[in-house]
Amino acid sequence: MAALRIGVNALYLIPGGVGGTEIYLRSLLGALAEIDALNQYIVFTNRETEAGLAPATPNFAVAPQPVRAAFRPARMIWEQTGLPLAVRREGLDVLLNPGFTGPILCPCPSVTVFHDLQHKRHPEHFRWLDLPFRRIFLWASAHRSRLLLADSEATRRDLRRFYRLREEQVRVVPLGVGSRFFEVGRQRRQVEPYLLCVSTLHPHKNLERLIRVFAEFRRSRPEFRLVIAGLRGFHAEALEALTARLGLGEHVRLTGWIPQAELEELYRRACAFVFPSTFEGFGLPVLEALAAGIPTACSAIEPLTELAAGAALQFDPTDEAAMRQALVRLVSDEELRARLSEQGPRRAAAFPWRRTAELTLAALRQAAGA
Repeated sequence: MAALRIGVNALYLIPGGVGGTEIYLRSLLGALAEIDALNQYIVFTNRETEAGLAPATPNFAVAPQPVRAAFRPARMIWEQTGLPLAVRREGLDVLLNPGFTGPILCPCPSVTVFHDLQHKRHPEHFRWLDLPFRRIFLWASAHRSRLLLADSEATRRDLRRFYRLREEQVRVVPLGVGSRFFEVGRQRRQVEPYLLCVSTLHPHKNLERLIRVFAEFRRSRPEFRLVIAGLRGFHAEALEALTARLGLGEHVRLTGWIPQAELEELYRRACAFVFPSTFEGFGLPVLEALAAGIPTACSAIEPLTELAAGAALQFDPTDEAAMRQALVRLVSDEELRARLSEQGPRRAAAFPWRRTAELTLAALRQAAGA
């Protein structure tokens, strides 16, 4: 089997600034290093990227680019102009774009990952200045790439529906969960009275409704707190204002982006996990909670229903009474808690990052004609 020169377009990465797509990229690169010592990988990074993104193995190298991802217009212009020249200089056989977009005039075949198509399903959740960029560059990337990878069947359906793509152009490559979360589950002993939600603070995450429901929930369970851990997004100020208005300042904590060790500690001690999102491309925090054996409740939407497969309690995310009832059951029904704690890790075990890497590598080899 001939070795390939594979590029990885990591220009979008802002450490601590892009949420779950950072976890995805770091985990994927680590898993690729574990399964593949044959092919050569060149990771194109930006000025914000710290050392350590690329695995420390002989077949991984870094190609720094003179652009900052925090200024999105500059990054996208460089992606369309400077990156193709760098790809040509490196003599690549195929380029992986793990963050929705890639160079339209790429000198080699490309494989692009679409984590969701939210800008098509819910354009109201985006700032007006972001939408034109997404509409133009995501459409172009979808139609210029040799193959597209979707995190879930729901995202695959959206890609085919909105971009009129053939079935063979899009394949599902599910995300994974790290072994550390299973270890966290084995370390869970004495839990504390708080509900954990791991989520970026964006409108579609439905966190305003969760906070209102939590205020009602505390009437009967005043000992509980709510911890929402995740990147501060478009909705952060609105959530802080709502928390203050409901008098929950001491009982609701918005952590912002936190280090992995701190996140694991929150999983280790949480009484229960709740994920009320109204739209998802995959639902990585749900998978992490299942792996950690935390009794979990999440929205009854795809792809979460397919992901949980009965290992989580589900509710209508638009129904506050249903959400509150789910929270009450989740903390008080000991038989349910025991069942979910047992079923969660078994379900999560079906999603190793190794499998994500194997499917991704197979797509890259196919796109390269190898």
